[in-house]
Parts: sequence; C-alpha cells; structure tokens
Amino acid sequence: MDLDPQQRPGRVLSVNTGVPRVLIDHQGRQWTTAILKSPVAGRVAVHGVNLEGDDQADRRVHGGPHKAVYAYAAADVAWWAAGMERELLPGAFGENLTVEGVDVSGAVVGERWRVGTALLEISQPRIPCPKLGVAMGDPHFPRDFADAERPGAYLRIIEAGEIGAGDDIERVAVPAHGLSVAEVFRAYRGRGDRGVAQRMVEVPELPQRWRDWARQHLSS
Repeated sequence: MDLDPQQRPGRVLSVNTGVPRVLIDHQGRQWTTAILKSPVAGRVAVHGVNLEGDDQADRRVHGGPHKAVYAYAAADVAWWAAGMERELLPGAFGENLTVEGVDVSGAVVGERWRVGTALLEISQPRIPCPKLGVAMGDPHFPRDFADAERPGAYLRIIEAGEIGAGDDIERVAVPAHGLSVAEVFRAYRGRGDRGVAQRMVEVPELPQRWRDWARQHLSS
C-alpha cells in the first residue's frame, strides 16, 4: 500500500508504564493487574517485549512479543471521557502510548511505525478483559468497550530504541493486504463477513492464534 508523502506524522502525547498491583472490584474480589499506567518523564527504552519500567501481571494472556506495546488514541480517550462525564488521564486504558494524529484502530496489521529511535509493527487489536472493568470501576465496561469498536492496537518491537512524549509517529510501511485492526476486531465479535476471516488466514503479520481462530471460524 502506497504511503501519502503529504501525510503529516502522528505524535506521542504520553508514554505510560505500570507494574502489577492489587485492585479490589465492586464485590470485594482482588485482582492483580498492571493495567493502571502513568506518564513517564523523559525518554523510555523500548526493547525485547516491553518498555523499560513496564510489566504485566499475567504473561499467559498479556504482554509477549505480539503485545509488547499498546497504543490508544487521545481522540478515543476524549470520546470516552465525554460519554462517561469524568476525566480520563493518559494511561487510563492501560495504554503505553497515548497518541494523536494516527488512526490506531484503523491501522493495517503489519503497518510499521518509526517512533523516536524504535521501530514498531501493528500486530492485533486489544480484546477487553474483566480487569478493564475493575480499573474503570464498572464491571460492564469491557462490554461497552467492545461495543464501541475502538479497540486500539498492540504493536511488536522490530527495532529497539527510545521513545518519549512529543516524538513523531511516522508510518514507514503499510502492507498491501489492507486488513485493519478494526476489521479483525469486528470479525472476532461476529460482525464481519466471512471474507474478513479468509483474509485473516492469509495475513502473515497477524499472530498465529488469530489465524487459527479464523480457520476454525471458516470451518464452523
């Protein structure tokens, strides 16, 4: 897919990290999670499967090479804040990068971003889990988040580097297949046609578990 040379780069508004901590839900149950993230001053090293100073509580379902960095759009944060009539600070959705000027959910799977000195690649949408509801103080919020179809995107780290608030986000490569994060998300929720699932099978940049899911979906 050709890139528009006139397109202005996006921008990182905030780099956010967090470590596991215990939260208590509305029923008094304890959840260990690193979903609460806060802005970091200065530049942050990005390498391996994480940002320096960031962690996940359960690596079986969070983190790893295909979920190394989570990006969410400031416009989506503002949309939620208006609807919820409350202030939502950077990192409120557990995102590592709060960004502007890029369509995060509409990004193409395999699209590459040069951010600071790091090179990142879009890998998959975020599927909300109950811990998002605990963080928001609303057990129904994961359902609302899914219904809104504003999932944000996970990215893998292709080249290690450093990222800081104010860095440009330059889209340096976009695969020709055109399959977007939003399309994958809708297909998973049963809102996409079978053609999307077929495309998912054929996209090598999509993690294997997603391609396996698409194959099972097509055979059902």
